[in-house]
Amino acid sequence: MISHGKDVKIFTCNSHPELAKKIAEQLGLGLGDAKVSMFSDGEISVNIYETVRGSDVFIVQSTCNPVNDNLMELLIMIDAFKRASAARITAVVPYFGYARQDRKSKARDPISAKLVADLITAAGADRVLTMDLHAAQIQGFFNIPMDHLLGGTTLTSYYMKKFEGNTENLVVVSPDLGSVTRARTFASRLDAPIAIIDKRRPKPNVAEVMNIIGDIKDKDVILVDDMIDTAGTITNGAAALKERGAKNVYACCTHGVLSGPAIERIENCPISELVVLDTIPLPKDKQIDKIKVLSVAPIFAEAIKRIYGDVSLSQMFD
Repeated sequence: MISHGKDVKIFTCNSHPELAKKIAEQLGLGLGDAKVSMFSDGEISVNIYETVRGSDVFIVQSTCNPVNDNLMELLIMIDAFKRASAARITAVVPYFGYARQDRKSKARDPISAKLVADLITAAGADRVLTMDLHAAQIQGFFNIPMDHLLGGTTLTSYYMKKFEGNTENLVVVSPDLGSVTRARTFASRLDAPIAIIDKRRPKPNVAEVMNIIGDIKDKDVILVDDMIDTAGTITNGAAALKERGAKNVYACCTHGVLSGPAIERIENCPISELVVLDTIPLPKDKQIDKIKVLSVAPIFAEAIKRIYGDVSLSQMFD
């Protein structure tokens, strides 16, 4: 007998209801009956219109833009379910905001990722389910179970089909030294070599390419990153790869933040196609021909099924 909840219920806040609905459909469920709104002064109001007593509750909420509103929605909904006697509450956070502030890089810096982890725990979450944290050590910031899903399997499956298994002319490229481990794992799944862009960053959101380590001449290359924000790193890298003889440049990431000048930069760069996962909703004004969106709903649905059934999640990525 499963002791941690009599049934599974999927709820959503306002950041990404489309993804929450897809996850529920994958599980053969409907979304829970709840509403998140605002009072006239901007305070968040949560109303739950069905019983959750004794249920295993999963709240789907990416903490993307507007980050602070979405974070507060998640915290208040967790508190509401805790006070409604849910058996267990899992915060399903496909995109974990504030993850870039994971350490003190200079004096008097905050460690915002740790603060957010503490807030989610204090609100009453029993577990967190997320995907591709910007820094893997954030898993250790939580004093509750944290399940870390990998978006790379969805992306590599797509490229295996795209190139029909013929990856002999393919090279996976890390956009910087910090992403080498990710690129190596990605390349091993495709049985392809890797190259590395060695760059210097003179100031935030400005990347200067210095050198490319590896053979990319006359190759199809895939730039791999966990997130693309203003797209400066990925587009500068693509231009450098093209200048140095790459045949075609593709790019992919788990989280398409795509803020500021990102869309304009992507449209005007040599990238043939950018593949992103739907951990963050892509507004209509950012939906351009170069961008393809793949859904993470099947992975999250499988993870939820395994969490409820007390089955290992690591086997999903073996």
